[in-house]
Amino acid sequence: MVTGIHEECGVFGIFSQQTGDVAAKTYMALYALQHRGQESCGIVVNDKGVFSYHKDLGLVPEVFNQSHMEKLGLGNIAIGHVRYGTTGGNNRANAQPLVVRHVKGPMAIAHNGNLVNAAELREEYELKGAIFHTTNDTEVISYAITEQRLKFPSIETAVEQAMYRFKGAYSLVIMSPTKLIAARDPNGFRPLCMGKCPDGSLVFTSESCALDSIGAAFIRDLDPGEIVVVDKEGARSIRSHCGKRCNICVFEYVYFARPDSVIEGVCVHRARLRAGEILWKEHPVEADVVIGVPDSGLDAALGLSHASGIPYGVGFIKNRYVGRTFIQPTQKERTDAVRIKLNVVRDVVAGKRVILVDDSIVRGTTSARIVSLIREAGAKEVHVRISSPPFTNPCYFGTDIDSKDKLIACRLPVEGICKELGADSLGYLSVDGVKAIAANDHCDFCTGCFTGEYPIPVPKEMPKDKFERKIGE
Repeated sequence: MVTGIHEECGVFGIFSQQTGDVAAKTYMALYALQHRGQESCGIVVNDKGVFSYHKDLGLVPEVFNQSHMEKLGLGNIAIGHVRYGTTGGNNRANAQPLVVRHVKGPMAIAHNGNLVNAAELREEYELKGAIFHTTNDTEVISYAITEQRLKFPSIETAVEQAMYRFKGAYSLVIMSPTKLIAARDPNGFRPLCMGKCPDGSLVFTSESCALDSIGAAFIRDLDPGEIVVVDKEGARSIRSHCGKRCNICVFEYVYFARPDSVIEGVCVHRARLRAGEILWKEHPVEADVVIGVPDSGLDAALGLSHASGIPYGVGFIKNRYVGRTFIQPTQKERTDAVRIKLNVVRDVVAGKRVILVDDSIVRGTTSARIVSLIREAGAKEVHVRISSPPFTNPCYFGTDIDSKDKLIACRLPVEGICKELGADSLGYLSVDGVKAIAANDHCDFCTGCFTGEYPIPVPKEMPKDKFERKIGE
């Protein structure tokens, strides 16, 4: 309901040496990953080579009930997915995991990320006679793997060979009748980690918070380009695509990931505290209270408060019972939607100079409404601080910033944005600052949406509906 940046999805996979209720663990893990996608979700369970699956539009508890879980049954391998679509429409056909059946057996696949060459690959397969039922990158990936599977004796070799064709971001979990495979793109744009349950089951997931939800211990992050294969013999790595330095999306730390996750050795909560500390150094201002916009602005606000010595206050109460399908039929009602989801605690801001911390500004309309709410509650001054740099470029790797048209930072300078928000001052975290929040010895960051400089070549444009061709084109 409050417009913001969205990330494509979250993935999970589990392999157990014994038949058991792997569907239940997958369900709990998807619950923990729900923040990564709220459009659709799904689970596929493998029991001795027979795949059972259920997927649909909606949140995890909306899509799965007791009856669905019973029908999934027992098994020893399962994969799951939560989706927010950065490419393709919001319809049931685009829900994942995707199940594919071919002459060498079934395969199920779940994907987080975005390929920059997906449209070209899809056209190539269509010209060979392929028929696509979805409008997402995942089906393109499945065709590429299946093509190689018909040539090579194992699913892992097929994945290894198919990866030579992929350009862009992908963290994958893939299930065959006997194996679970996890793979991460050679740049490591999106996170993917490995863990172990108390019963010895091996699991792979987008974030470590999902491991915590099922009582699994964190083992390590997959290296960029790494393929991990798990079967009855155990786990082994294929590293033919490894060698590049990690270029993980820095916005994972700013916004996407849950604060209790650890990604590439860095606690997300600590990274956001650091963002607030650096924000204060870069944009100090006299004020009486620091407040954050729920939820991703709260940690940065706390960090800024600690660094400045200015008291931290709970400035907003978030209504957590407003569904994502809340109807907004008119412009006025869309504007008033912010008031329904966020309510200002007047006693915290009335008569005070307020520092308001948020993670980003996209179009500016929501931020302007939030500033207005604080002023209506009696704030004397409102100083906006943003824990990321201005968005000035599209993202090609799995974030729904697909054009410059509606980005406020592309049409106005900082002073102009400040005026449009109705704030007394505005300060963004610098590019150097955002890189410093999660700095470590083995990882660089993709900051293309802030700088226009990407780790790999990108197309001139890549709209969200890139597969939605009109008849006659």
